[in-house]
Amino acid sequence: MENEPKLIQKADFNPKISTYILLLVALFITLSFIGIPLLLVWFLGLGQYFGKRYYKSLRCELTTKHLEFEKGVFFKVEKTIPLENIQDLTFVQNPILSYLGLKILKVETAGSSGGQNGSDMKLVGIEGAHEFKKKVLAQRELLHSNSNENFTSSSNTVTDNTEILKEIKKVLLEINSKIN
Repeated sequence: MENEPKLIQKADFNPKISTYILLLVALFITLSFIGIPLLLVWFLGLGQYFGKRYYKSLRCELTTKHLEFEKGVFFKVEKTIPLENIQDLTFVQNPILSYLGLKILKVETAGSSGGQNGSDMKLVGIEGAHEFKKKVLAQRELLHSNSNENFTSSSNTVTDNTEILKEIKKVLLEINSKIN
């Protein structure tokens, strides 16, 4: 089928995401004070296990029409964002991400509420993040320019049809005047 979106690029994720998850959760456990005794269990295996499972669950694909993303260990999240709805792609870093050489690519869409820090999708640790961002923006522009061309050609068709209808009306009026 022609309208089926075709895969342009599948994003690869950096395996250091496992370490990022390990450190991020450890930070939250430490801040809770009650969870401090759990740190030992977290660092001795549980955190590494969940970090690896999270990394294996990540999938992100850029198609001709959508950006598709999947993640999750306990709670699976699958998102599909139409490219024409993407307003902005932003890079975010924090000290842990900088230490690990990772970046977060935030995808903001039209109509996104400010409830989730103003973003609809956060892609953590994409390898070649700058190139991936450029491909998403380029595909969005291509899709936008194609829709503008389709609109222009359809408006030209309407103009052509109007001219034809005017000619038909003129001929009918001539026929009607000859009959009367």
